[in-house]
Amino acid sequence: MRTRITMAVAALLLLLAGCSSGGHDDGGRVTLRFQSLAWQQESVAANKELVREWNAAHPDVRVEYVQGNWDGVHDQLLTSFEGGEAPDVIHDASDDLADFAYGGDLADLSGLLPARLKSEIPQRSWQATTFGKGVYGVPFLQEPRVLIANSAWLRKAGVRIPTPEHPWSWAEFREITARLSGDGKYGVAWPLKEPVSVTLNLGLSAGGTLFQRGSDGKVSVRFGTGDAVVPRTVHDQVARDRSAPASTLGSGGSDTLPGFFGGRYAMVPLGFSYRQQIEQQAPKGFEWEVLPAPAGADGLTQGVSPQTLSIAQDCPHKKEAARFIDFLLRPKNMVRLALGDWMLPTGTEALADPALHTADRGWATGTALAAHLRPAPAQSVRGYPEWKDKIATPAFQEYYSGAIGLGELRKRLEKDGNLVLARYQR
Repeated sequence: MRTRITMAVAALLLLLAGCSSGGHDDGGRVTLRFQSLAWQQESVAANKELVREWNAAHPDVRVEYVQGNWDGVHDQLLTSFEGGEAPDVIHDASDDLADFAYGGDLADLSGLLPARLKSEIPQRSWQATTFGKGVYGVPFLQEPRVLIANSAWLRKAGVRIPTPEHPWSWAEFREITARLSGDGKYGVAWPLKEPVSVTLNLGLSAGGTLFQRGSDGKVSVRFGTGDAVVPRTVHDQVARDRSAPASTLGSGGSDTLPGFFGGRYAMVPLGFSYRQQIEQQAPKGFEWEVLPAPAGADGLTQGVSPQTLSIAQDCPHKKEAARFIDFLLRPKNMVRLALGDWMLPTGTEALADPALHTADRGWATGTALAAHLRPAPAQSVRGYPEWKDKIATPAFQEYYSGAIGLGELRKRLEKDGNLVLARYQR
């Protein structure tokens, strides 16, 4: 009997806790829960400081900072939406929003955001968070993929150093990595633990699109000539040229840094924000620089999935939540967030800030790439997370390791992949 009573009390407490979740009124004061996925020390500090500044200036609308985690955020949000426990203001990435937007979990921000914020962010960035006729997130930070290079190694080898104005082509990149290799050393190390986004986003430079939307609005996978450029380059560097080690294909970006610092790899393709780790961890005297990723038929174009701020559909105080987002993303605040995360702001005024245009630590190279960034190919594709996890990731992993050829890769991405996507488009 006592056990039953205890269980009943526990269940009641959980119910009451659920009823008192974010977005509630507290004695006339609105309380909003803001879940941030910031993880680097500088970024967490910047986010928390901005929340403190908001709370000091807006005693009637208090914001509670909730620390989230990029690992498993999709499943965490899915559970919180289903349980009615979602944060009011949600930090995520644009390629994770489609299912939540179409599923009615996120609020349409079209009529909530001020004109200043709408005009400050370019339309190409808004495309990343537009699903159907609604806008379900504010894109505010983005990072191009760049080459982090051992400066001394490249100059000793006498290779041409690329710039945003005169980048390497994919063919030249392959030739140079071969020249830099030998005696147990490699011209490049590809960390491809998450191969899909890397391959698709860099593939835009070669004219790859992969996802095609028909006149009926339905999306299908078509692996064309442009889509094959990046996969074939990586495959040949590993399997034919021996200019890239197979051992890093299952690694994350951070896993390659010891070998990079130790002189085993001349270059590592990484997200722009990895510069912070390199700055902190590089041995004293180690010389490194930021180079643009190779260019293809479409130049330096590459896909990105901007970090976003959204509002839960169940939030009872959407106008207040939108005001908080507008505050976070004022130009000077957007610059603070970008510097804290070592990324680029989407806002044009923020991007023009002199702090983001210094040659120091590659900032100028990154900002020069900003105009070439486009929404990742999968942004608006329903079912993309399942397609990526069940079909594309294992297919790319097997292709890069040499277990399957390009024809089998194409077959899996198209035939098996379209079966997955079709279930979401009935």
